Amino acid sequence: MAKTKPGKKDLDSYSIKGTNKIVRPGDCVLMRPSDSDKPPYVARVEKIESDHRNNVKVRVRWYYRPEESIGGRRQFHGAKELFLSDHYDVQSAHTIEGKCIVHSFKNYTKLENVGAEDYFCRFEYKAATGGFTPDRVAVYCKCEMPYNPDDLMVQCEGCKDWFHPSCMGMTIEEAKKLEHFLCSDCSSDDDAKRSLNAFPVSPSVEAKVGTLALLCVYVLLFHFVYESLRSRSNFYSDNLIICIRWLVQ
Repeated sequence: MAKTKPGKKDLDSYSIKGTNKIVRPGDCVLMRPSDSDKPPYVARVEKIESDHRNNVKVRVRWYYRPEESIGGRRQFHGAKELFLSDHYDVQSAHTIEGKCIVHSFKNYTKLENVGAEDYFCRFEYKAATGGFTPDRVAVYCKCEMPYNPDDLMVQCEGCKDWFHPSCMGMTIEEAKKLEHFLCSDCSSDDDAKRSLNAFPVSPSVEAKVGTLALLCVYVLLFHFVYESLRSRSNFYSDNLIICIRWLVQ
């Protein structure tokens, strides 16, 4: 923590004018922008101090909105997403309009109801270079994009990956009605398994019985040929003809 200059003193807290809200170091606040058309700036209070005239100043670390960064807003950035920058500043405490909460990404996704004061942060941002920490995050779906908590996604019961309905050719309404979902890759695998089940690799009982019956016919055929040649009897010749006709069918 920086040392307090002579004539100044550190404060434990500051009361936002016109409210009953108390700001302390470590709190996140909304600060009035110079342009009234812009949304309030978001910052984390690092230090509160006053001078000999009781003018209160706050040392803050700015959060950047995606559109304020060098790369701009991208598809996977959430509406309430912020980047914690390395940009520090000293501002008058009078510019603080209210308090807010900047959640971790994990905690934000667990919120049942997102209020106006709720934001989230998953990246730190270097204002001078436009670099991010971490520089890599998990990606999902066929589009291989990071998760945007504002977008509905459906989970495949096969591979457990998450998919955007639009990437799977569905509308949001159709996705909300799903009870079970398999992605295209897992659906193909499932169809292949069903095909294997429909055509077993091992011979069936019926196939074994048919082979045995055919073997018996060949034995009888051989017997009738042998006896007809040996005895010249019409009985064996007639039965030989019957066997041949059965085989031809």
